[in-house]
Amino acid sequence: MGGRALVQWEQNRDNAPASLEVDLYAGGPAPTRGLDGVTFYQVPYAPSTQGVDESTDVIARMPNLEVVQLVSAGYEQVLPLLPDHVTLCNGRGLHDASTAEHTLALLLAAQRDLPRWAVDQRDHRWGTVPQRSLADCRVLIVGYGSIGAAIERRLLPFETTVTRVASRARPEEDVHGVEGLHELLPDADAVVLVTPLTEATRGLFGAREFALLADDALVVNVGRGPVLDTGALLAQNGRVRAALDVTDPEPLPADHPLWEAPGVYITPHVAGGAASFYPRARAFMDAQLTRWAAGEPLANVVRTGR
Repeated sequence: MGGRALVQWEQNRDNAPASLEVDLYAGGPAPTRGLDGVTFYQVPYAPSTQGVDESTDVIARMPNLEVVQLVSAGYEQVLPLLPDHVTLCNGRGLHDASTAEHTLALLLAAQRDLPRWAVDQRDHRWGTVPQRSLADCRVLIVGYGSIGAAIERRLLPFETTVTRVASRARPEEDVHGVEGLHELLPDADAVVLVTPLTEATRGLFGAREFALLADDALVVNVGRGPVLDTGALLAQNGRVRAALDVTDPEPLPADHPLWEAPGVYITPHVAGGAASFYPRARAFMDAQLTRWAAGEPLANVVRTGR
C-alpha cells in the first residue's frame, strides 16, 4: 500500500518502506503544503514548542486521511476531531514501564516523606519524624489494564497487597468491577488511579470516595486529572494525602490552592515520558508503518474508520 505519512521522528522517516512517502512534523505551526495528500498521521507526542501548536487542529486539513496514530495511551482529546472514516490507533503499552516507575516513585516519596527531607536538606535542617512504609500497604489499582499490571509487578516485591479494579469485573483475572469500588475503599491504604478519561470516569473519585478512606490514606493519580475531583481533595485539608502527576486544571495555574494543599505532592504530568518511552515509541512506529505499507492489520486500533 502506498500513501503519504506525516510522523514526528527522523528514524521513522528513514526506516519507512519505500512505498511510503514520509515527511516530518514535530508540532508547532502546521505545514502549509501537502496536507491534502496525507493518509497516515502520527500526532506528535509532547511537542516542545513555544506559541501556537496545531498538532491536533491540523487533522481538519487532511481530507484524505485514513489513520491517526497516537503514541499516548489516552485518546479522548482526539476523538471529537476525527471524521467517521478515520481509524484511530493509540500507544497502548508504550508508557507502561515509565508510568509504573513514576507511580512507584510517588508512592515511595509520599510514604517515606521525601519532599520533607528535600526541604530540610535545602534549609540545612536535621530532624526526624516517624516514617510510614510501603511494605504491608494495601494498594487499590483503579483502572487495571496494561499500565495497572505494570504497576502491580513493581509493587509486589515491596511486600504490598494489590487489589485490581477495572470498568468491568473480570473474575478469571481476579479483577473487581468499578461498581464494587465503595466496598473496597475502607480497607485501602493507598489508591492508584490510572483510568482513561471518559464520561464514566470523569469525577470518579470525589467527596464520597474520599470519605470512605481511612485517615492518612494516600491517593495517587497518574491517569487523567478530571478523574479526581480537585475540590473534594482540597476539602480533605490533609486528612487524606495525594500524590498527583495529573491535575484538574492542567497546567496548574501558579496561584491554584492545590500547590499549597497539605499532604499533596505534585509532579507536572511527566510519568509517561521517561527515557525508556522514546526508543520504544520509535520502534513501535517503525513496525506500524511497515504494517500500514503492507496492508496488514494495524496494532492498537481503538476505533475503526467506517
